[in-house]
Amino acid sequence: MKIVQQDFALNPPGSLKIIVEEQDDLWIAYNIIAKGDTFVADTTRRVVSSDNLNRKKPAPRVKIRLQIKVTDVSYEKDSPILRVRGRTLISNKLMPSGSYHTLEIERHKEFDLTKEVWSSDVINTLHESEKASTADLAVIIFQQESGQVFLVGHKTTLCAKIEASKTDSKAASNKFYEKVFQAFVKHFRGYLFQEAHRLKMKSIEDNKSRFMMVNIGNKSSLKEIFSDQDVMGLIIRTKAGMEIRVYKEFSDLLLLDSDRACYGPKSVEIAKEMMAIETLLIIDDLVKSKDIALRRKYTELAKSVKKAGGKAIVFSSKHVSGEQLAKLTGIAAILRFPIPNIDDLYFFFLFFLLLIVTTLYQIRFLLTREISFFF
Repeated sequence: MKIVQQDFALNPPGSLKIIVEEQDDLWIAYNIIAKGDTFVADTTRRVVSSDNLNRKKPAPRVKIRLQIKVTDVSYEKDSPILRVRGRTLISNKLMPSGSYHTLEIERHKEFDLTKEVWSSDVINTLHESEKASTADLAVIIFQQESGQVFLVGHKTTLCAKIEASKTDSKAASNKFYEKVFQAFVKHFRGYLFQEAHRLKMKSIEDNKSRFMMVNIGNKSSLKEIFSDQDVMGLIIRTKAGMEIRVYKEFSDLLLLDSDRACYGPKSVEIAKEMMAIETLLIIDDLVKSKDIALRRKYTELAKSVKKAGGKAIVFSSKHVSGEQLAKLTGIAAILRFPIPNIDDLYFFFLFFLLLIVTTLYQIRFLLTREISFFF
Protein backbone atom coordinates (compact mmCIF):
# COMPACT_ATOMS: atom_id res chain seq x y z
CA MET A 1 0.00 0.00 0.00
CA LYS A 2 1.41 3.37 -1.03
CA ILE A 3 0.47 6.41 1.06
CA VAL A 4 0.60 9.31 -1.38
CA GLN A 5 -0.45 12.03 1.03
CA GLN A 6 -1.51 12.16 4.66
CA ASP A 7 -2.88 14.86 6.92
CA PHE A 8 -4.13 13.26 10.12
CA ALA A 9 -3.27 12.63 13.75
CA LEU A 10 -4.73 10.62 16.61
CA ASN A 11 -8.39 11.61 17.25
CA PRO A 12 -8.85 14.90 15.27
CA PRO A 13 -10.39 14.91 11.74
CA GLY A 14 -7.96 14.22 8.92
CA SER A 15 -7.49 12.80 5.44
CA LEU A 16 -5.39 10.26 3.57
CA LYS A 17 -4.63 9.53 -0.08
CA ILE A 18 -3.75 5.90 -0.85
CA ILE A 19 -2.86 3.73 -3.85
CA VAL A 20 -3.66 0.03 -3.52
CA GLU A 21 -0.61 -1.89 -4.77
CA GLU A 22 -1.05 -5.48 -3.61
CA GLN A 23 -4.02 -7.80 -3.30
CA ASP A 24 -3.62 -7.82 0.48
CA ASP A 25 -3.94 -4.02 0.56
CA LEU A 26 -7.66 -4.47 -0.12
CA TRP A 27 -8.02 -6.20 3.26
CA ILE A 28 -6.18 -3.33 4.95
CA ALA A 29 -8.48 -0.81 3.23
CA TYR A 30 -11.48 -2.89 4.32
CA ASN A 31 -10.34 -2.56 7.94
CA ILE A 32 -9.72 1.20 7.91
CA ILE A 33 -12.78 2.40 5.95
CA ALA A 34 -15.81 2.75 8.23
CA LYS A 35 -19.42 3.89 8.11
CA GLY A 36 -19.61 7.70 8.16
CA ASP A 37 -16.23 8.25 6.46
CA THR A 38 -15.93 10.42 3.37
CA PHE A 39 -14.60 8.41 0.44
CA VAL A 40 -13.46 9.82 -2.91
CA ALA A 41 -12.47 7.81 -6.00
CA ASP A 42 -12.70 7.81 -9.78
CA THR A 43 -15.33 5.69 -11.46
CA THR A 44 -17.25 5.45 -14.72
CA ARG A 45 -20.98 5.87 -15.29
CA ARG A 46 -23.24 5.66 -18.33
CA VAL A 47 -24.65 8.98 -19.48
CA VAL A 48 -28.17 8.71 -20.89
CA SER A 49 -29.21 11.50 -23.26
CA SER A 50 -32.09 12.12 -25.64
CA ASP A 51 -29.77 11.21 -28.52
CA ASN A 52 -29.20 7.77 -26.99
CA LEU A 53 -32.91 7.26 -26.44
CA ASN A 54 -33.94 8.30 -29.95
CA ARG A 55 -31.30 6.23 -31.72
CA LYS A 56 -31.52 3.34 -29.29
CA LYS A 57 -27.77 3.46 -28.93
CA PRO A 58 -26.07 2.22 -25.75
CA ALA A 59 -25.20 5.10 -23.46
CA PRO A 60 -21.47 5.87 -23.40
CA ARG A 61 -19.47 5.53 -20.19
CA VAL A 62 -17.65 8.60 -18.89
CA LYS A 63 -15.06 8.95 -16.15
CA ILE A 64 -16.16 10.96 -13.12
CA ARG A 65 -14.86 11.52 -9.58
CA LEU A 66 -17.41 10.79 -6.86
CA GLN A 67 -17.40 11.80 -3.21
CA ILE A 68 -19.61 9.66 -1.00
CA LYS A 69 -20.46 9.32 2.67
CA VAL A 70 -19.81 5.64 3.43
CA THR A 71 -22.73 3.46 4.51
CA ASP A 72 -21.24 0.02 3.88
CA VAL A 73 -17.99 -1.72 2.85
CA SER A 74 -17.81 -5.27 1.49
CA TYR A 75 -14.85 -7.58 0.98
CA GLU A 76 -15.19 -10.94 -0.73
CA LYS A 77 -12.46 -13.52 -0.25
CA ASP A 78 -12.37 -14.61 -3.91
CA SER A 79 -12.76 -11.15 -5.42
CA PRO A 80 -9.90 -8.79 -6.31
CA ILE A 81 -12.21 -5.82 -5.71
CA LEU A 82 -13.32 -3.89 -2.60
CA ARG A 83 -16.78 -2.31 -2.80
CA VAL A 84 -17.56 0.91 -0.92
CA ARG A 85 -21.20 2.03 -0.85
CA GLY A 86 -22.66 5.39 0.12
CA ARG A 87 -24.52 8.54 -0.89
CA THR A 88 -22.96 11.37 -2.88
CA LEU A 89 -22.09 14.55 -0.98
CA ILE A 90 -21.46 16.88 -3.92
CA SER A 91 -23.74 17.14 -6.93
CA ASN A 92 -22.47 17.54 -10.48
CA LYS A 93 -23.89 17.52 -13.99
CA LEU A 94 -24.14 13.74 -14.00
CA MET A 95 -24.93 12.79 -10.40
CA PRO A 96 -27.24 14.64 -7.98
CA SER A 97 -26.34 15.00 -4.33
CA GLY A 98 -27.74 12.23 -2.13
CA SER A 99 -27.86 9.58 -4.84
CA TYR A 100 -26.71 6.12 -3.83
CA HIS A 101 -23.60 4.64 -5.46
CA THR A 102 -21.07 1.84 -5.14
CA LEU A 103 -17.39 2.58 -5.82
CA GLU A 104 -15.02 -0.28 -6.59
CA ILE A 105 -11.38 -0.32 -5.52
CA GLU A 106 -8.82 -2.64 -7.09
CA ARG A 107 -5.05 -2.86 -7.44
CA HIS A 108 -3.24 0.27 -8.66
CA LYS A 109 -6.27 2.46 -7.98
CA GLU A 110 -6.10 5.63 -5.89
CA PHE A 111 -8.66 6.83 -3.36
CA ASP A 112 -9.04 9.56 -0.73
CA LEU A 113 -10.34 8.85 2.76
CA THR A 114 -11.45 11.44 5.33
CA LYS A 115 -12.40 10.59 8.91
CA GLU A 116 -13.86 12.68 11.70
CA VAL A 117 -11.82 10.66 14.20
CA TRP A 118 -8.63 8.69 13.50
CA SER A 119 -8.40 5.93 16.11
CA SER A 120 -5.17 4.36 17.33
CA ASP A 121 -6.22 0.99 15.81
CA VAL A 122 -6.57 2.50 12.32
CA ILE A 123 -3.26 4.38 12.60
CA ASN A 124 -1.46 1.24 13.81
CA THR A 125 -2.93 -0.75 10.92
CA LEU A 126 -1.55 1.81 8.46
CA HIS A 127 1.91 1.83 10.07
CA GLU A 128 2.09 -1.97 10.04
CA SER A 129 1.08 -2.04 6.38
CA GLU A 130 3.92 0.38 5.55
CA LYS A 131 6.43 -1.86 7.34
CA ALA A 132 5.10 -4.91 5.54
CA SER A 133 5.69 -3.33 2.14
CA THR A 134 9.40 -2.76 2.74
CA ALA A 135 12.31 -5.16 2.42
CA ASP A 136 15.58 -5.04 4.31
CA LEU A 137 17.57 -7.87 2.77
CA ALA A 138 18.66 -8.84 -0.74
CA VAL A 139 19.91 -12.32 -1.62
CA ILE A 140 21.52 -13.44 -4.88
CA ILE A 141 22.14 -17.16 -5.35
CA PHE A 142 24.64 -18.19 -8.03
CA GLN A 143 24.64 -21.74 -9.30
CA GLN A 144 26.52 -23.30 -12.18
CA GLU A 145 24.15 -22.23 -14.94
CA SER A 146 21.62 -20.00 -13.21
CA GLY A 147 21.19 -17.11 -10.81
CA GLN A 148 18.28 -16.13 -8.55
CA VAL A 149 17.58 -12.72 -7.02
CA PHE A 150 15.45 -12.57 -3.84
CA LEU A 151 13.98 -9.65 -1.92
CA VAL A 152 13.47 -10.54 1.76
CA GLY A 153 11.31 -8.50 4.11
CA HIS A 154 7.85 -9.25 5.46
CA LYS A 155 7.76 -11.86 2.72
CA THR A 156 10.33 -13.46 0.45
CA THR A 157 9.97 -12.65 -3.24
CA LEU A 158 11.82 -14.24 -6.13
CA CYS A 159 12.36 -11.16 -8.28
CA ALA A 160 14.41 -12.64 -11.09
CA LYS A 161 15.79 -15.93 -12.33
CA ILE A 162 18.53 -15.85 -14.98
CA GLU A 163 19.65 -18.84 -16.98
CA ALA A 164 23.16 -19.03 -18.47
CA SER A 165 23.84 -19.93 -22.06
CA LYS A 166 24.65 -23.58 -22.74
CA THR A 167 27.90 -22.61 -24.45
CA ASP A 168 31.18 -22.38 -22.53
CA SER A 169 32.50 -19.26 -24.22
CA LYS A 170 33.75 -16.33 -22.19
CA ALA A 171 31.30 -14.05 -23.97
CA ALA A 172 28.40 -16.27 -22.87
CA SER A 173 29.64 -16.25 -19.27
CA ASN A 174 29.93 -12.47 -19.30
CA LYS A 175 26.43 -12.22 -20.72
CA PHE A 176 25.12 -14.34 -17.85
CA TYR A 177 26.75 -12.12 -15.20
CA GLU A 178 25.53 -9.04 -17.04
CA LYS A 179 21.94 -10.32 -16.75
CA VAL A 180 22.41 -11.04 -13.06
CA PHE A 181 23.86 -7.56 -12.60
CA GLN A 182 20.89 -5.98 -14.40
CA ALA A 183 18.44 -7.88 -12.19
CA PHE A 184 20.37 -6.78 -9.11
CA VAL A 185 20.23 -3.14 -10.21
CA LYS A 186 16.54 -3.30 -11.12
CA HIS A 187 15.28 -4.79 -7.87
CA PHE A 188 17.65 -3.52 -5.18
CA ARG A 189 19.18 -0.29 -6.52
CA GLY A 190 22.55 -1.72 -5.68
CA TYR A 191 25.51 -2.54 -7.80
CA LEU A 192 28.37 -4.97 -7.73
CA PHE A 193 31.41 -3.22 -6.29
CA GLN A 194 33.30 -2.75 -9.54
CA GLU A 195 30.31 -1.19 -11.24
CA ALA A 196 29.60 0.96 -8.19
CA HIS A 197 33.18 2.25 -8.28
CA ARG A 198 33.04 2.83 -12.03
CA LEU A 199 29.79 4.74 -11.73
CA LYS A 200 31.01 6.56 -8.59
CA MET A 201 28.04 5.44 -6.51
CA LYS A 202 29.24 6.44 -3.05
CA SER A 203 26.16 5.10 -1.25
CA ILE A 204 27.04 1.56 -2.36
CA GLU A 205 30.74 1.83 -1.73
CA ASP A 206 30.12 3.17 1.80
CA ASN A 207 28.07 0.06 2.61
CA LYS A 208 30.42 -2.64 1.40
CA SER A 209 30.40 -4.27 4.82
CA ARG A 210 26.74 -5.12 4.35
CA PHE A 211 27.46 -7.21 1.27
CA MET A 212 28.56 -10.74 2.04
CA MET A 213 29.83 -13.63 -0.05
CA VAL A 214 28.95 -17.02 1.42
CA ASN A 215 30.45 -20.28 0.21
CA ILE A 216 27.51 -22.71 0.29
CA GLY A 217 29.02 -25.47 -1.84
CA ASN A 218 26.25 -27.58 -3.31
CA LYS A 219 23.61 -25.94 -1.10
CA SER A 220 21.16 -23.65 -2.87
CA SER A 221 18.26 -22.79 -0.55
CA LEU A 222 17.64 -19.70 1.57
CA LYS A 223 17.30 -21.94 4.64
CA GLU A 224 20.86 -23.17 4.20
CA ILE A 225 22.16 -19.66 3.56
CA PHE A 226 20.44 -18.20 6.63
CA SER A 227 21.83 -21.00 8.79
CA ASP A 228 25.34 -19.62 8.18
CA GLN A 229 26.56 -17.89 11.38
CA ASP A 230 28.13 -14.95 9.53
CA VAL A 231 24.93 -14.33 7.59
CA MET A 232 22.86 -14.52 10.78
CA GLY A 233 25.13 -11.96 12.40
CA LEU A 234 24.50 -9.57 9.51
CA ILE A 235 20.71 -9.97 9.32
CA ILE A 236 20.01 -10.28 13.06
CA ARG A 237 18.20 -6.91 13.16
CA THR A 238 16.17 -7.44 10.00
CA LYS A 239 12.65 -8.88 9.82
CA ALA A 240 13.99 -12.22 8.61
CA GLY A 241 16.61 -12.29 11.37
CA MET A 242 14.02 -11.52 14.03
CA GLU A 243 11.78 -14.36 12.85
CA ILE A 244 14.68 -16.83 12.92
CA ARG A 245 15.71 -15.66 16.40
CA VAL A 246 12.17 -15.86 17.84
CA TYR A 247 11.51 -19.27 16.32
CA LYS A 248 14.80 -20.58 17.73
CA GLU A 249 13.80 -19.32 21.19
CA PHE A 250 10.45 -21.10 20.84
CA SER A 251 11.95 -24.38 19.61
CA ASP A 252 14.58 -24.33 22.39
CA LEU A 253 11.83 -23.88 24.99
CA LEU A 254 9.81 -26.66 23.41
CA LEU A 255 12.75 -29.02 23.93
CA LEU A 256 14.14 -27.79 27.25
CA ASP A 257 11.21 -26.17 29.07
CA SER A 258 8.06 -27.35 27.30
CA ASP A 259 5.69 -25.83 29.90
CA ARG A 260 6.76 -22.37 28.64
CA ALA A 261 5.84 -23.03 25.02
CA CYS A 262 2.76 -24.27 23.22
CA TYR A 263 1.42 -24.59 19.70
CA GLY A 264 -1.87 -25.28 17.97
CA PRO A 265 -5.09 -23.18 17.99
CA LYS A 266 -6.58 -24.82 21.11
CA SER A 267 -3.50 -24.50 23.32
CA VAL A 268 -2.76 -20.95 22.18
CA GLU A 269 -6.36 -19.90 22.84
CA ILE A 270 -6.17 -21.25 26.40
CA ALA A 271 -2.87 -19.39 26.95
CA LYS A 272 -4.45 -16.20 25.63
CA GLU A 273 -7.42 -16.50 28.01
CA MET A 274 -4.94 -16.88 30.89
CA MET A 275 -3.03 -13.79 29.62
CA ALA A 276 0.07 -15.98 29.57
CA ILE A 277 1.35 -15.19 26.07
CA GLU A 278 4.63 -13.29 25.97
CA THR A 279 5.18 -13.75 22.22
CA LEU A 280 2.66 -15.00 19.69
CA LEU A 281 4.10 -16.72 16.60
CA ILE A 282 1.62 -16.85 13.74
CA ILE A 283 1.96 -17.62 10.04
CA ASP A 284 0.81 -15.02 7.51
CA ASP A 285 -1.37 -17.62 5.79
CA LEU A 286 -3.71 -17.35 8.82
CA VAL A 287 -3.84 -13.56 9.24
CA LYS A 288 -4.14 -13.15 5.45
CA SER A 289 -6.51 -16.04 4.82
CA LYS A 290 -9.13 -15.65 2.08
CA ASP A 291 -11.63 -16.98 4.60
CA ILE A 292 -12.82 -13.70 6.14
CA ALA A 293 -14.05 -15.28 9.39
CA LEU A 294 -10.73 -17.11 9.89
CA ARG A 295 -8.74 -14.03 9.02
CA ARG A 296 -10.68 -11.87 11.44
CA LYS A 297 -10.33 -14.50 14.19
CA TYR A 298 -6.53 -14.55 14.05
CA THR A 299 -6.22 -10.79 13.51
CA GLU A 300 -8.24 -10.23 16.69
CA LEU A 301 -6.10 -12.82 18.49
CA ALA A 302 -2.93 -10.90 17.61
CA LYS A 303 -4.52 -7.61 18.76
CA SER A 304 -5.63 -9.21 22.01
CA VAL A 305 -2.10 -10.45 22.75
CA LYS A 306 -0.67 -6.96 22.11
CA LYS A 307 -3.27 -5.30 24.35
CA ALA A 308 -2.26 -7.70 27.14
CA GLY A 309 1.35 -6.51 26.84
CA GLY A 310 2.65 -9.30 24.63
CA LYS A 311 4.18 -9.33 21.17
CA ALA A 312 2.72 -10.79 18.00
CA ILE A 313 5.17 -11.82 15.27
CA VAL A 314 3.67 -12.60 11.87
CA PHE A 315 5.92 -15.08 10.06
CA SER A 316 6.15 -15.22 6.29
CA SER A 317 5.24 -18.65 4.97
CA LYS A 318 8.08 -18.20 2.47
CA HIS A 319 10.72 -17.60 5.13
CA VAL A 320 12.80 -20.41 6.57
CA SER A 321 11.32 -20.10 10.08
CA GLY A 322 7.84 -19.61 8.63
CA GLU A 323 8.06 -22.94 6.84
CA GLN A 324 8.98 -24.61 10.14
CA LEU A 325 6.13 -22.88 11.99
CA ALA A 326 3.69 -24.01 9.30
CA LYS A 327 4.53 -27.62 10.16
CA LEU A 328 3.36 -26.91 13.74
CA THR A 329 -0.16 -25.79 12.66
CA GLY A 330 1.04 -22.26 11.86
CA ILE A 331 0.44 -20.84 15.36
CA ALA A 332 2.49 -21.07 18.56
CA ALA A 333 3.34 -19.08 21.67
CA ILE A 334 6.17 -18.37 24.09
CA LEU A 335 4.62 -18.09 27.56
CA ARG A 336 5.29 -15.67 30.42
CA PHE A 337 5.00 -18.43 32.97
CA PRO A 338 4.87 -22.24 32.82
CA ILE A 339 1.50 -23.90 32.17
CA PRO A 340 1.83 -27.65 32.70
CA ASN A 341 -0.39 -29.93 30.58
CA ILE A 342 -2.00 -27.07 28.67
CA ASP A 343 -3.72 -29.49 26.28
CA ASP A 344 -5.47 -31.13 29.24
CA LEU A 345 -6.60 -27.69 30.39
CA TYR A 346 -8.49 -27.25 27.14
CA PHE A 347 -10.65 -30.30 27.83
CA PHE A 348 -11.06 -29.23 31.46
CA PHE A 349 -12.19 -25.81 30.24
CA LEU A 350 -14.81 -27.40 27.97
CA PHE A 351 -15.99 -29.67 30.78
CA PHE A 352 -16.22 -26.71 33.19
CA LEU A 353 -18.16 -24.67 30.62
CA LEU A 354 -20.54 -27.57 30.00
CA LEU A 355 -21.05 -27.94 33.76
CA ILE A 356 -21.97 -24.25 34.09
CA VAL A 357 -24.44 -24.41 31.21
CA THR A 358 -26.04 -27.56 32.60
CA THR A 359 -26.35 -26.03 36.08
CA LEU A 360 -27.94 -22.86 34.73
CA TYR A 361 -30.39 -24.91 32.70
CA GLN A 362 -31.38 -26.94 35.78
CA ILE A 363 -31.86 -23.78 37.87
CA ARG A 364 -34.05 -22.29 35.15
CA PHE A 365 -36.08 -25.52 34.94
CA LEU A 366 -36.61 -25.61 38.72
CA LEU A 367 -37.60 -21.94 38.86
CA THR A 368 -40.10 -22.48 36.05
CA ARG A 369 -41.65 -25.42 37.93
CA GLU A 370 -41.87 -23.42 41.16
CA ILE A 371 -43.60 -20.52 39.41
CA SER A 372 -46.03 -22.88 37.65
CA PHE A 373 -46.82 -24.64 40.93
CA PHE A 374 -47.44 -21.32 42.70
CA PHE A 375 -50.00 -20.25 40.12
